[in-house]
Amino acid sequence: MSGEASKQLVTVLGASGLLGTAITRQLARRPVRLRLVGRRCPVAPPGHRGEVETRAVDLTEPGAVADAVAGADVVVHLVAHMGGAGTWRVAATDPTAERVNLGLVHDLIGAVRAQRPHTPPVVLFAGSMSQAGQSAGRLDGTEPDRPLTAYDRHKLAAEQAIEEAHREGLLRGATLRLATLYSQGSDASALDRGVVASMTRRAFAGQPLTMWHDGSVTRDLLCVDDAAAAFLAAMDRPEPVVGRHWLVGTGEATSVAELFRAIAAAVARQSGRDQVPVVSVPPAEHSMPTDLLDFVLDPSAFQRATGWRPAVALPDGLRGMAAAVGRELAAADAA
Repeated sequence: MSGEASKQLVTVLGASGLLGTAITRQLARRPVRLRLVGRRCPVAPPGHRGEVETRAVDLTEPGAVADAVAGADVVVHLVAHMGGAGTWRVAATDPTAERVNLGLVHDLIGAVRAQRPHTPPVVLFAGSMSQAGQSAGRLDGTEPDRPLTAYDRHKLAAEQAIEEAHREGLLRGATLRLATLYSQGSDASALDRGVVASMTRRAFAGQPLTMWHDGSVTRDLLCVDDAAAAFLAAMDRPEPVVGRHWLVGTGEATSVAELFRAIAAAVARQSGRDQVPVVSVPPAEHSMPTDLLDFVLDPSAFQRATGWRPAVALPDGLRGMAAAVGRELAAADAA
């Protein structure tokens, strides 16, 4: 067996998204074989140490998942249906959402069942803290799940399917339920369509930052670079991790009002202009029940299992995002 062939093969499904790009960037520093799969063709990171294969694939096509995961030692499953204006807000009756968010996991399990590799692959699935639904508040992973949205029901069903496949011995699977992700600008800011990036762009445009109700709802905000490091930590120590779900966040509660004021201040420092106002508005028509619930995680169990710790403080991350957007806007103006 050649040296390259003997290296661990890691397949990243959803490699062209925000989290996939961050995970790929960190994995590229390792001497592993990477198979990067996305609806848009992923980009191989510069200076990668191992072999990198990139594929632009519609994973909903018959056989596409089986082909993507064939021979993989580790599969990182990050694919999620993006509904509405590029968000995860999907209708309960949207068949595409269920096909992507749940059906692809069943395709993955079916592929492993058919291929029957000598060693069951490690499968790491990206879940969401909002799966807890009505159990919202400070979560420690022991609360019953009462999902309130179609997205969270799909995610929970996918997580349960992976755990059942793990019990069957088909694969070694775990779900990382992630806090609210944001970018600090390590990769192109256009990849980030979350609330932090959206409000950063609004502030640069001189528009007020609009929060629903009084902004007292709290969130756990996790830099995507720290989330990527959590996946790598789970790969490095899979045996204490597989077979269950884990909460991955900072454990810090930040209100929407505090967050928006901090974004406005970071953009003002970067741009040299006056700070935009933060205003309260009624919830939008597309708001979800979970938008008005607090979600803050206790990540201590995952930390004990893997040794992972978040490294990016929120103020530093917001400054990084503001600097990245500022540079991109300046480059666009100069073009």
